[in-house]
Amino acid sequence: MTREVSLHSQKSSGQFEKIREFCKPLILSDDQLRHVMQEMHNKMEKGLSDEPGVKSCLKMLPSFVRAVPNGTEKGDYLALDLGGTNFRVLLVRLNGTEAEISGKIYGVPDSIMKGTGIALFDHIAACLANFMEDNDLKGANKLPLGFTFSFPVSQEGLTSGVLMHWSKGFSATGVEGKDVVQFLRDACNRRKDIDIDIEALLNDTVGTLMACAFKENTCQIGVILGTGTNACYMEKLSNCPKFKKFKFQEDKYPKEMIINMEWGAFGDDGCLDFVRTIYDSQVDERTINPGFHLFEKMISGMYMGELVRYILAYLAKEKLIFDGDYDSISQPHCFPTKYVSEIEAEQSDSKLYQKTIQILEDIGIGHVTVQDCEIVAYVCSVVSTRAAHLTAAGITCLLNRLQKPYVTVGIDGSLFRFHPHFARIMDQKIDQLLPKNLEYQLMLSEDGSGRGAALVAAVARRIKREAREISKKK
Repeated sequence: MTREVSLHSQKSSGQFEKIREFCKPLILSDDQLRHVMQEMHNKMEKGLSDEPGVKSCLKMLPSFVRAVPNGTEKGDYLALDLGGTNFRVLLVRLNGTEAEISGKIYGVPDSIMKGTGIALFDHIAACLANFMEDNDLKGANKLPLGFTFSFPVSQEGLTSGVLMHWSKGFSATGVEGKDVVQFLRDACNRRKDIDIDIEALLNDTVGTLMACAFKENTCQIGVILGTGTNACYMEKLSNCPKFKKFKFQEDKYPKEMIINMEWGAFGDDGCLDFVRTIYDSQVDERTINPGFHLFEKMISGMYMGELVRYILAYLAKEKLIFDGDYDSISQPHCFPTKYVSEIEAEQSDSKLYQKTIQILEDIGIGHVTVQDCEIVAYVCSVVSTRAAHLTAAGITCLLNRLQKPYVTVGIDGSLFRFHPHFARIMDQKIDQLLPKNLEYQLMLSEDGSGRGAALVAAVARRIKREAREISKKK
């Protein structure tokens, strides 16, 4: 629920009425949220369609992951997780429902991030060789590996993905438009001391679903709620006309697949304009990709603090807060999302607002009053509640689509983990929006990009083996 503010004097209550009026467009009704759900459903249908000329802001990408763990996965698996300036190598020992994990973090020097693609993948292979030596894996049988690659990729198979473009400060030459799995394979082959079998390429959202499904086999949805946001879910292939070219119906594997929605881009076609506000437009205009990833910009940790800052600057200009001093709060990115979490975590009944006062003074605002703190806490609450409600609408849309009596939703990311109320508010709203015959649970997914990668590799091996056994029986 959005936090209420108790301002006692007549002047204060009149002032707060104006503040509520400014924030009103950010408070979404259940009817508006149902409209969001309907729009998402429509865009999902379009994203899965094979009709010529039909476009969708939801890409609905195939992951080529055809099953979740069933508890029979056993053995040693390597996982490689590249998504930023550090990358991880992990050894995951699976024994049915148990996973023993050891790993090491390696750095990617700036010169390698911005050098050649060959140098980048040679560096990754060298670190992989170092890890295998440290863990006495050099003489082992060919080890299966899952590769989490958190950059925009167009996948043509479980072990094939073309890098669309670099992000996060990487600009290694010669990789864009090429298969990143082949780059890794070639780098390993050049060394001659690494014997691995790359079983799967995946993104962190798919890994989140798989890591959760390892513990709870009813998991059918994976969601990332952190700096960015994304979702994936298990879809029947009969609902995916655009994947006909892959001839999935002719193979011996399960007739379903995890679909990577790329839901951060939901609304890029204007379908969410009815819930976007002037504050959203202002934040969007000053990003590196204006007009794109509009759903993400209303929800994720990268933008939440900046949304709050714009509203506070607007209120200060209207002389409704900070005694009209808006210079300090007008500095871009001076109010990160961690401030939102810290302010909302502060006990409102104490009326001391020590942390809030400290934050505002650190920004450079002088003479902070208790009333200022109450208003700042209210604005933080309005913005984070809207983000939780929009996420709830997205998850409810997926639960409605699956129409299963009980579904576990695996979730990871800093917003879900560290915001004091986000998970609870989101859970309450899903409960209100979802038909009563459908039940669900939200579960924190542990290490989707590491453990999840190993599990995708393990499941790929399992279903290949099962398909061979089916063929033998015929």
